[in-house]
Amino acid sequence: MSPAVKLDTAVVGMGRTGCSVARFLMRQDISCEGFDEQAVNLPEDIDMPLHVGKLESAGLAEYARIVVSPGVPWQHPALRQARQTGVPVVGDLDLFIEAFRGELLAVTGTNGKTTTVSLIGTMLETLPGGVETGGNIGTPMLDLLDGLHKPERAALELSSFQLERCRQRFHPHWAALLNVQPDHVDMHVDPTQYEAAKLRIFEDQGEGDTAVLPVESRWDETAGTLQKRGVRVRRFGTVEEADAGLLHQDGASYLFWHQGERRHSVDVGELLVCGAHQFLNLAVAAQAAADFGVSVGVIHEALTSFRGLPHRLQLVGQKAGHRWFDDSKATNPSSAAAALAAFDRALWICGGLPKGVDLAPLVEVVRRHVAHAFVIGKNPKPYVDLLKRAGVPYSVVGNITRAVVAAASHTEAEPVLLAPAAASQDQFRDYAERGGRFIDAVASLEKAA
Repeated sequence: MSPAVKLDTAVVGMGRTGCSVARFLMRQDISCEGFDEQAVNLPEDIDMPLHVGKLESAGLAEYARIVVSPGVPWQHPALRQARQTGVPVVGDLDLFIEAFRGELLAVTGTNGKTTTVSLIGTMLETLPGGVETGGNIGTPMLDLLDGLHKPERAALELSSFQLERCRQRFHPHWAALLNVQPDHVDMHVDPTQYEAAKLRIFEDQGEGDTAVLPVESRWDETAGTLQKRGVRVRRFGTVEEADAGLLHQDGASYLFWHQGERRHSVDVGELLVCGAHQFLNLAVAAQAAADFGVSVGVIHEALTSFRGLPHRLQLVGQKAGHRWFDDSKATNPSSAAAALAAFDRALWICGGLPKGVDLAPLVEVVRRHVAHAFVIGKNPKPYVDLLKRAGVPYSVVGNITRAVVAAASHTEAEPVLLAPAAASQDQFRDYAERGGRFIDAVASLEKAA
């Protein structure tokens, strides 16, 4: 008896990325079927069988290949079993690599990816052939390959999940690791595996490629290994010896990058964003643009006109005697700490769904920079414990609207910062919905007055 012919492709997780995978396969006349453990409604343009319910290894064994969306745990028992039985299990990055033939830039890191890639896109768009940007947030990378036009250049924002799932030889011509902070411990085996997934971005680089890493000594060994392979290594940070970064000298602060052998800089007073972590993201983007030949004038104009991205330390209003900042994207302690450090003192809105990450590293920065905290979320205890350790007064308010009203009545004129150090899914669909609710509540202050 001849063996059964396997079905072609199973797409696991039918969110935005899963739908982009399905469309990509359909454009190539490759048959596929979707799987999701939650009830979903497929868009009208996706015509394929959909299996809803608990993911079982037996069902997946019928397929020749499984493409897994970033939000589906890589260690899901059904996926582990499929890998053990030899079924290729990959992510959307594998499909992109198979089809893309242009110059590839890639950026990863716990925080700052979207800001950096967005600004890279703005600057490289001025080059002949331009650039397409996408990946983890924004346009799914496979949507960049839609239609007859094939982009000459692409800049991808890549999560640890996308890098972890990649089985193809991944060869970005220019790649940056912004940072690795405790995050997503609930989705990776351990912190070592999380870091290894991030470093996958450099694994196949060689002669003529560029790798960008922080100046911290923890990355020196990686930098040395890359240099031995002929990779040009650039470092960024807050030291003068770096290729790009942020410096404070003689009472002034400026962002800098290198164009060839010459260093160029912009006074941070000319920038429309705030926060040292934002400045470093901009410096990395400037260095990418310089490495691809964008002129100094274009880089300077892009840096000084960049207003930041929604929900990333963005000023959303000045009302009730306060400036209001939305950093709903600050879903982990390191990003919340960076946001708080942008202010001398602030009223802090925090809390939400803990991600299994220790909040202890926030104690000192909260003690230094928080005048009063307003705790939201269904489980306030971890944040109350943090605030007690820091010796900071706080109010448990439960939701965003009450937090905004309470902060507005605070007598001191400190800025109000939403930087929750938590995921949003206990009360919202995602961080964007949480940030939108904050903006609406701030806008309502004027009406209430």
